[in-house]
Amino acid sequence: MGRQVQIPFVLMRGGTSKAVFLREHDLPDDPAARDRVILSVFGSPDPRQVDGLGGADILTSKLAIIGPPSRDDADLDYTFAQVSISEPLVSYDINCGNISAAVGTYALEEGLVRPDGDIATVRIHNTTTGSVFVAEVPLEGGEPAVEGDLTVDGVPGTGAPILLDFAQTVGGATGALLPTGHPVDVLDVPGIGPVEASVVDIGNLSVFFRADALGLRGSEAPAELEPETLRAFDAVKDAAARLLGLPAGALVPVPAAVSRAAGEESLIARVVGGRPPAAHKAYPGTVGVCTAVAALIPGTTVFAVTAQPPPGEPIVIGHPSGVLPIWTRVRAEGEGWAVEQAAYARTARRLAEGQAYVRRSAWPG
Repeated sequence: MGRQVQIPFVLMRGGTSKAVFLREHDLPDDPAARDRVILSVFGSPDPRQVDGLGGADILTSKLAIIGPPSRDDADLDYTFAQVSISEPLVSYDINCGNISAAVGTYALEEGLVRPDGDIATVRIHNTTTGSVFVAEVPLEGGEPAVEGDLTVDGVPGTGAPILLDFAQTVGGATGALLPTGHPVDVLDVPGIGPVEASVVDIGNLSVFFRADALGLRGSEAPAELEPETLRAFDAVKDAAARLLGLPAGALVPVPAAVSRAAGEESLIARVVGGRPPAAHKAYPGTVGVCTAVAALIPGTTVFAVTAQPPPGEPIVIGHPSGVLPIWTRVRAEGEGWAVEQAAYARTARRLAEGQAYVRRSAWPG
């Protein structure tokens, strides 16, 4: 098509997000050249992403790069990228728990994993965290099922439940579930002052603080969070990053404000992420895993606001689009904690496939 380069793509919905799926071998090896191509595919930077496949929203400007497994205990490698809408930036700092649900379905549909029985187990190596999580994908006629009874708040209709367990991802970013060695620390946040916060590393490295530390109720809708408040979330993140010795400007630890629930939820939580920072309209699944584990560890800021459920029942996180239940088990082990289960269910399906056209000027050589 003229002087453009074609790249095969698949558009998948996973949970409350959408992502473009690309194969690793279809992208340039050089990181800078790869990012130029990705920005061209998405039409970034542009608030509407009108010249690409991006969805002009933090939940839909996402990318999954799929490659062969680089470790023996995985079926494939999965690299998640958050593509900035307003800046020429592709970030690889985090994983997306919603898109993770679509990775198992994609792997089966693309023949990367051979289905067996009624449920296929897909072992996914997330290159960002360097750890493996497991997706259990229901099958119908040997293919990933689409129709089912599971409702995911923030997604229209129902679908077949895909169970994701992140219990094996403890310490993926820092090597420890509680990277500072403490359930709670006091962060010195410029412009705000001291903020009690808990840094927890499972699923996605996250930092949790009480919503009232920023003068919030905790139940605000995304549109109610003013730019000044979004910058305050970012300042807490940066303070936690400094404590951990992480580079400035990274997307982790993901900042989450927590508060007590007035209804049947275990707690209420709000997340801000991306570059520039934006309020999530739902709740990231991997941050949900981290939240639920922190909710069971005495002394954390999350534990302090959580209504503990009966044994065997999930931690239910209230978010702007509804609720997110996480089935979680932890146990004391020595001076620390072991995570036995950190699982939630999502739906996913293929939306489109075809050829993405990239301007030749964006392609190296």
